[in-house]
Amino acid sequence: MRRLSSDSPIWAMQRILAVDYGRRRIGLAVSDPLGLTSQGLDSLVVSSREEALRRLCDLIRRWGVVEILLGLPLRTDGREGPEAQEVRDFGEKLAARSGVRVTFWDERLTSREALRALHDMGKELRDRKEEVDRISATLLLQGYLASRSPGGGKE
Repeated sequence: MRRLSSDSPIWAMQRILAVDYGRRRIGLAVSDPLGLTSQGLDSLVVSSREEALRRLCDLIRRWGVVEILLGLPLRTDGREGPEAQEVRDFGEKLAARSGVRVTFWDERLTSREALRALHDMGKELRDRKEEVDRISATLLLQGYLASRSPGGGKE
């Protein structure tokens, strides 16, 4: 039986990068090579959209990402507002620049769940913005991965 290494196609070709986009801070999580689990990464702090695109493209190449999961900030009624359109525009630019497919995914509840998780861990919010972004991206990716498994959530 052949062992997998970081050079094996299956190792390099299965990762999904979850992105919780913000103008200044971007939460990130990446799947394992088999697309089963998620791991939060350090958030990116950026000063421009151009810097965000450049740094994300670097991460995409480094991690061997084949799909980008971009959190879509829908309104509570499920409709898209100006923030969602901004994320869609960013996603289109990221897909064009990176050559990697972007999937948009409802992120309505991830920030609230992340805040609850931090509260349950006894952490203060005012100093934990980066953790909120990382946990939000991780929850976003976990939900997406669960939906892809047999009997998973969304169609």
